[in-house]
Amino acid sequence: MVKQDKAAKKAAAKQRRQALWGRVQQIFEAFRMQRREDRLLLPLMLATFVGVVLVVFLVGLVFDYQWAALPVGIAFGLLGAVLVFGRRVQANVYRKADGQPGAAGWALENLRGKWRLSQAVAGTSQLDAVHRVIGRPGIVLVGEGSPHRVRSLLQQEKKRVSRLVGDTPIYEFAVGTEEGQVPLRKLQSRLMKLPRNISSAEVDSLENRLSAIASRNTSMPKGPAPQGAKTRSVQRSMRKR
Repeated sequence: MVKQDKAAKKAAAKQRRQALWGRVQQIFEAFRMQRREDRLLLPLMLATFVGVVLVVFLVGLVFDYQWAALPVGIAFGLLGAVLVFGRRVQANVYRKADGQPGAAGWALENLRGKWRLSQAVAGTSQLDAVHRVIGRPGIVLVGEGSPHRVRSLLQQEKKRVSRLVGDTPIYEFAVGTEEGQVPLRKLQSRLMKLPRNISSAEVDSLENRLSAIASRNTSMPKGPAPQGAKTRSVQRSMRKR
């Protein structure tokens, strides 16, 4: 029995090491990919690291604790460099995904918090689509594609949904670069800034009611797979269902 427990612990430890090594390899692969395409990546990371270390060291110097502050500055400098890396990678991924069919649905999959996503609840043969998200703000309809066709799709879907949700707030967004549209890279932040109008229990109730609506079959893909999409593991953000 003891031998079995030791063997199980060793196997679990080996799996953890393999998982950690896999994540490290993914990060380095993302770094190599980004560096090939982004000449400013390394200079910005180095500048951030040196700047943060210098600021912390000077603050420590004022209080005569400069050498004690140095390790703290190095730690914060590394953190700042990693944050710069993550932001540059994220911007690159969104830049490549922008304009591709399914890009909005792909971005919505990575929303943080308790969001319930139904992709392509309405669409056209031209790959226009409306995605429905249920969360604490209420119902959010996100359209992507040709502006005039998406506008019509959003209106139709809003009428259909409003029959079932009563006074629950319904928000509409169209993804794009034209006036009145939301850029793909800002879509998540726009949704996260919406007011919290309903409770978590009401979110569950709304999902059950709306699940009765038959989704229209479209040829819309679930989301793009732009070059560099592997960097999602670096961002470590996922949709909680």
